[in-house]
Amino acid sequence: MTARAGGRFARSKPRYRLALTVQYAAENDGLPTRSQLRTWVNAALQRDADVTVRLVGAEEARTLNRQYRGRDQSTNVLSFAYPETDPLSGDIALCVPVVEREAREQHKNPQAYYAHLVVHGMLHLQGHDHEGAADARDMEVLETEIVTCLGYADPYESKDEG
Repeated sequence: MTARAGGRFARSKPRYRLALTVQYAAENDGLPTRSQLRTWVNAALQRDADVTVRLVGAEEARTLNRQYRGRDQSTNVLSFAYPETDPLSGDIALCVPVVEREAREQHKNPQAYYAHLVVHGMLHLQGHDHEGAADARDMEVLETEIVTCLGYADPYESKDEG
């Protein structure tokens, strides 16, 4: 549920149970902490869930993308939901080199970009998609609401985030 308060969205939602596993399979000086990842996952949580967030290198991301999506390239985020489980279970893989490169190219704050991709991945785990124009719009609005409530700039604005 959301409410507009003072021109900003304020999230009032029930607390859901989260079991979070974080795996660092790639190294970089600016990687998000476990605490940051937990905050970002919780912000997008719409039901109880067991989630693994894995920060990976380019080769692992490419292998996963090729094996599960038929695309032979690294990508910024991949989500793998196991929806028949109770609670929901799923994995999110963030490709560190791609995320870092895209943040630089788009003049985005890397932490804000990681937050956005975690939120994006969490929404995918919970059944949201952006295959059709209406679904894409709905998902973008929801992502923007969550990311701005976390204190970051609108991820879809074209201006620099600093």
